[in-house]
Amino acid sequence: MSSEQPINPRFDDDIRFVEKPGGPPRYQDWTDRPVRYFTVVDKQSGTVLGYVWGGDADDAAAYEPQQAAGPRGVNEGGFWIRRLGSAKERGLRPSQALAELLADPEPGGKGRPLPGSLTDASSAAVVDALAKGE
Repeated sequence: MSSEQPINPRFDDDIRFVEKPGGPPRYQDWTDRPVRYFTVVDKQSGTVLGYVWGGDADDAAAYEPQQAAGPRGVNEGGFWIRRLGSAKERGLRPSQALAELLADPEPGGKGRPLPGSLTDASSAAVVDALAKGE
């Protein structure tokens, strides 16, 4: 007798994730149009954790973790993404959401907006490249 257990054939099924309509409102997570962004830094050390960007033209906004910050930058993203989601639920345009986030100098989480860091970029790709250190 063999001691091997048969493998369930369902493990070979091609499973696809198909997002259903509905759910909470949220901004688009990419745009090729101009955006504004600010830098998020660690409250204690001042290390750059990531960037929050938004663009009204495509109703887009997101957080890009600074690659050099490693897991800390990625983990901080959940906090900023939730705050962007809250702004969207209240009907704020991305530029209004950025202004609101910048107005709170000591938000919860490990990071805070770097004062004076709000600037323009030609697209979300520019912010993504900055976050990757390119």
